[in-house]
Amino acid sequence: MDQEQQRPERGPLAGFTVGVTAARRADELGALLQRRGAVVVHGPALRIVPLADDGELLAATKEIIDRAPDVVVATTAIGFRGWVEAADGWGFGEPLLGRLRGVELLARGPKVKGAIRAAGLTEEWSPGSESMAEVLDRLLEEGVEGRRVAVQLHGEPLPGFVEALRAAGAEVLPVPVYRWMPPEDIGPVDRLLDAALTRGLDALTFTSAPAAASLLSRAEERGLLGELLDVLRHAVLPACVGPVTALPLEARGVATVQPERFRLGPLVQVLCQELPGRARALPVAGHRVEIRGHAVLVDGELKPVPPAGMSLLRVLSRRPGWVVARAELLRALPGAGRDEHAVETAMARLRTALGTPKLIQTVVKRGYRLALDPATDAKYADG
Repeated sequence: MDQEQQRPERGPLAGFTVGVTAARRADELGALLQRRGAVVVHGPALRIVPLADDGELLAATKEIIDRAPDVVVATTAIGFRGWVEAADGWGFGEPLLGRLRGVELLARGPKVKGAIRAAGLTEEWSPGSESMAEVLDRLLEEGVEGRRVAVQLHGEPLPGFVEALRAAGAEVLPVPVYRWMPPEDIGPVDRLLDAALTRGLDALTFTSAPAAASLLSRAEERGLLGELLDVLRHAVLPACVGPVTALPLEARGVATVQPERFRLGPLVQVLCQELPGRARALPVAGHRVEIRGHAVLVDGELKPVPPAGMSLLRVLSRRPGWVVARAELLRALPGAGRDEHAVETAMARLRTALGTPKLIQTVVKRGYRLALDPATDAKYADG
């Protein structure tokens, strides 16, 4: 996916900019967001490194072949396929599949079931919820004392899963199929960070806990962690595909939104509900004006607005109907210096972009105001 791609004209996310931190399936997530009108900025916070040459995976594979476990838990399709492919490369493909045919094979969800069956195997069970918590409940109900349980890891922490099995008396054999590493090109993730810090994003999406941890780590390296956390708490909406993904953020006191089903489609639907619900809508000069991230809806029609114009509009909308002095508006313009003429230039461009000049009134020698409809003036003046 390109660093930034343009949005369609309409859709529930029209006028909003959404950041994508994913490495894997970023194109799919970006396409879902764009089809709903969002501008997408992509900065992969991680890269996936297969472990075909890794001693840990080779050792775990040999141990399973030499001494069969009682249960094998397969957690992701990409991880399970990678494991079988790596074993093939070492010459252990058939012995591994032979072992897996004789054990209780559990699949976390439908995609990993497909990978298992493509390898000529059959899973014994898969949870309807696609949740590792349900897998754990089943194992504990069956009883695991004295049993060997191999768990194919998938690059994310499995909080409490391995510990709970060991506490119940199981011997747990982790199978690390790939690792998460920082991206080789740090430029895109730095640009994504900068966009978040300057409020150039309305939401930031996370599809794995390591991606969230990696972004926080990069912000810390740049001395920007406190600023990023503040932005995520108050200005940019953090949206996570599920509770495990959210852990690094919530450990830092950042509240997140999550779908009920831990999938990309439901994640996008959450954004379609949350972002328009947070947009400021005002009755101005006989029109309904909804202020979004980089655009304005005027009576439902999308009006893209330059960044300087959006800065002015946000200041005016904080006190709709009140006069805002040029000096205050000047402070809202990035890099404008001390020349109040910059406000007049930006305001002229804003009015042109909105297509309805009377939305913003000039108050001679004082400043500018949103022409809030008279019926609502008292409501805002009392504030």
